[in-house]
Amino acid sequence: MLSTEKPAGYKTDVEIDWCPGCGDFGILNALVLALQELKIPNENVVLTGGIGCSSKIPHYVRVNAFHTLHGRSLAQAQAVKIANPSLEVISAAGDGDGLGIGSGHFVAAGRRNVDMTYLIFDNGVYGLTKGQASPTLPYGENPKSLETENIKFAVNPIFLGLASGFTFVARSYSYNIKHLKETMIRAIKHKGLAMIDIMQPCITYNNINTKEFYDPRLYDIEKEGWNPVATNQDEYKEKVSVAVSKSLEWGERIPMGVFLDYQTETYEQKLQKLIPQYGKVNYVTDPIESNGKSIFDITELMDSFV
Repeated sequence: MLSTEKPAGYKTDVEIDWCPGCGDFGILNALVLALQELKIPNENVVLTGGIGCSSKIPHYVRVNAFHTLHGRSLAQAQAVKIANPSLEVISAAGDGDGLGIGSGHFVAAGRRNVDMTYLIFDNGVYGLTKGQASPTLPYGENPKSLETENIKFAVNPIFLGLASGFTFVARSYSYNIKHLKETMIRAIKHKGLAMIDIMQPCITYNNINTKEFYDPRLYDIEKEGWNPVATNQDEYKEKVSVAVSKSLEWGERIPMGVFLDYQTETYEQKLQKLIPQYGKVNYVTDPIESNGKSIFDITELMDSFV
């Protein structure tokens, strides 16, 4: 086992091929610092990625890494967590990857509330394929990678996360590593499905949503008195209503921080009620057969179909 006393213990030797100055570097550094501060052993972490600049991150973090298909990193991550609840599971996706082709998985995941963390690298463009408009590029914007202004309406990741049922919904900024690291730690500690929409400037193709754009606009809603915690249904309804309203704020002021932290049952806890052995048997490491025969008695299950 490698030492996790220093951030270097979570970094691989793979050459990083992001553009110099890319916002992805801040996300990578914040994640490594968060894991180091939490002192989670490398072998207990699984990191999945889909396709795109964002989804190269599993190659750069020294944990169990899984480079999946376009838009499918969240689905794969949920499968890992459900199969082995003892693991700390984190999934990374770009705004195009996770909110375009992966949007169906996003909504379905919110309904389950699997205990894991989802990081969205949000830069408004498809950076790996020459800067086409992604689902989060605001209507009417015309970054240098587009011949004309964007004629599609944008997806609002915070609004969609709240509407889909994510129990921890936050926004952070890749050039504010301290805030991002602390937000990641809170998301990882949260019991349930956590998402962080990370404002991540693409210096190559998006010359509108830049560091100079975000720095004077982003403000922390929690520093202005917002308490995102809800512990019951009544509090949840009250908090999510305000959070949805805040999620629509975009312009001269852009809110970041934790919009919602709802403490409720996870999908795994619900499974334990339905399947008594769930959580007690590790389907990955425990034996499943003896002398060539399954150790599981499915007689009762089969009888239920008769």
